[in-house]
Amino acid sequence: MSKPKILILGAGYGGMMSTVRLTKELSVQDAEITLVNKHNYHYQTTWLHEAAAGTIHHDRTRMLIKNVINTNRIHFVQDTVKEIKKNEKKVIMENGELDYDYLVISLGFESATFGIKGLEENAFSIRSVDTSRKIREHIEYQFASYHHDNDKDDDKLNIIVGGAGFSGIEFVGELANRVPQLCREYDIDRDKVRLINIEAAPSALPGFDKELVDYAFNLLQSKGVEFKLGTMIKECTEDSVIVGTKDSEETDEIKAGTIVWTGGVRANSIVENSGFETNRGKVPVNDDLRAPDDDHVFVVGDCALIMDPESGRPYPPTAQIAIQESYTLARNMKHLLNGEPTEKFTYKSKGTVASLGHGDAIGVVFGDKKLKGTSAAAMKKVIDDRYLFLLGGPGLLLKKGKLKLF
Repeated sequence: MSKPKILILGAGYGGMMSTVRLTKELSVQDAEITLVNKHNYHYQTTWLHEAAAGTIHHDRTRMLIKNVINTNRIHFVQDTVKEIKKNEKKVIMENGELDYDYLVISLGFESATFGIKGLEENAFSIRSVDTSRKIREHIEYQFASYHHDNDKDDDKLNIIVGGAGFSGIEFVGELANRVPQLCREYDIDRDKVRLINIEAAPSALPGFDKELVDYAFNLLQSKGVEFKLGTMIKECTEDSVIVGTKDSEETDEIKAGTIVWTGGVRANSIVENSGFETNRGKVPVNDDLRAPDDDHVFVVGDCALIMDPESGRPYPPTAQIAIQESYTLARNMKHLLNGEPTEKFTYKSKGTVASLGHGDAIGVVFGDKKLKGTSAAAMKKVIDDRYLFLLGGPGLLLKKGKLKLF
């Protein structure tokens, strides 16, 4: 009798941790496990803002998949998923197809532009190692070319970041540290550079209280960051954004050499396009993380919609929840293969920390303990290093860990 085939799509936080946990929950005889990913590496999505700003090298964010998974237990296929044919239990890829008995969908996110004219064509987004590298190189090019221009255009130095959520603020924090370095390198007056953060909502950093948000704002403003809250980006051109307010027809144009959009993401469109039941692109999974319309499909990470019973709102798709989902998924896969009832996924928040550049951060941990400054920055590195330990043990932690650099 052939072994059941488990197919995992995507090597993000949910996919990689699910792969690792399945090898711990299942024996070689229990199942045949295959992981599919378009790159031969896994990367730390939560580090990409640092690579985009140039405060760490982009290679530091990634690790070869073969160096993390047990290649004696896992068959790795480097390919790009195009479609899931759930009725046939097949996955179509660019270079072939694979069938499965059980499927794990962890295909990550795409940028959501909310229909803003010109945004997709003209703004960068922090989606991957490659896009982060392009942002860093573009910013450095703008500074270098300004340095050599005879007729200097100060607008070329301006950097606009759309969105003041978690990603936007963390990116702005890194840029606030990086810009002075670039100014020294290219002999440019720091006062000529505008670093502008634009947010449509009247406040920023949802999930943090006023005390911590005020701390973040005061710190970043002291480093030259301009905030434009309650301001919508209505259009994006090659070298500017057109902004205004929700209740006014009046608009203003802000020129910039670099425009980066961090204002929203959505689940990978492959899931919705493959016919799964979705809510705003995400699969509203059952309490055991299986798709409501297919008992042979698990969904984790950015593609899964899980409601917070206290607030009645969806949990944000963080790395933390994806990692916890992987533990429940692996146990439930073992239950299914053994003919046992599955268990319910229960999210237990361990806290949230947002970095504000090297050596500074804000956070809430251990329930309600608020942190800010260097203690929060240290906690951020502890969180990052904990994931590395869970994923690859002491070896990966020693190779990629952050605390040794703190």
